[in-house]
Amino acid sequence: MLHKILKIVALILSVLGAIWLVRILLAGDTAITDSADLQSSLVTPFIYIAYLTIAIAIVFVLVFVLKNLFSSGSSLKSTLIGLGAFLAVVVISYVLASGEEVAMRDGEVLSASASRWVEAGIYMFYILALIAIGAMVFSGVKKLAK
Repeated sequence: MLHKILKIVALILSVLGAIWLVRILLAGDTAITDSADLQSSLVTPFIYIAYLTIAIAIVFVLVFVLKNLFSSGSSLKSTLIGLGAFLAVVVISYVLASGEEVAMRDGEVLSASASRWVEAGIYMFYILALIAIGAMVFSGVKKLAK
């Protein structure tokens, strides 16, 4: 039943998106950029269709993920372990980051807090990249050993 409803909703959104896309293409780029009325009557509904599609996708992904997550105790345990490990990487990265005020090119000043979060994000990327590379190397060596 749910599968049929999803198919119908997807079909309706696809048809609406196609109709508005054709309307935008027929109006042309210059007509839309020159007229605020055309922008609001042609482009805005297309954007709302995209918002609606993304909202529906996010809701269904969250529902099915949570449903599957709580249906099995082992999957919940492994998810919580993964989440805890990720949060540990966030904390380690934040502790390593210094965070100093930075003057940007446009004359604005990036606060020390924002600078620290940016630096923490960079550290997180490096740590997670090293973990991923290490896991791939370990997996390859393990396969070769067998």
